[in-house]
Amino acid sequence: MRRVVCPGSFDPITNGHLDIIGRSARLYDEVTVAVLINVEKSSLFTVDERIDILQTVTKDYPNVKVEKFHGLLVDFCRQHDIPAIVKGIRVVSDFDYELQMAQLNYRLSGVETLFMPTNPEYSFLSSSRVKEIARYGGDVSGLVPDLVHKLLIERLRG
Repeated sequence: MRRVVCPGSFDPITNGHLDIIGRSARLYDEVTVAVLINVEKSSLFTVDERIDILQTVTKDYPNVKVEKFHGLLVDFCRQHDIPAIVKGIRVVSDFDYELQMAQLNYRLSGVETLFMPTNPEYSFLSSSRVKEIARYGGDVSGLVPDLVHKLLIERLRG
């Protein structure tokens, strides 16, 4: 069985994230979406909320499962017998950072990292930008799944 992990904080999940997850699901037998528990970062949605949202928006992919993790991603990969990581790359600066992480992860564990170019439609998209736009009343519909759009409005505007 070919397994891969798509890691991230997904706070919130964007259509760019979904694009990478969906494309990975077509290429691999099993895709684990690993939601990072980062106690140092203030999140808009709790880890459990993000997991629930991801499970809902990926329900059309029967080979996708969602789990949470903390610590090193390579340890998560070892524990779940996952030999590869898929990372979406939007711009050159993403590649510079992710290449260093990929080389370090490989050195630590032998886990491979595969880079998937982001669909150009989403190359400008990030969770932080979505939150900022939504926080100031901007329209983020079309940038995030409908469920996320609804939840963002509720969370940010009360």
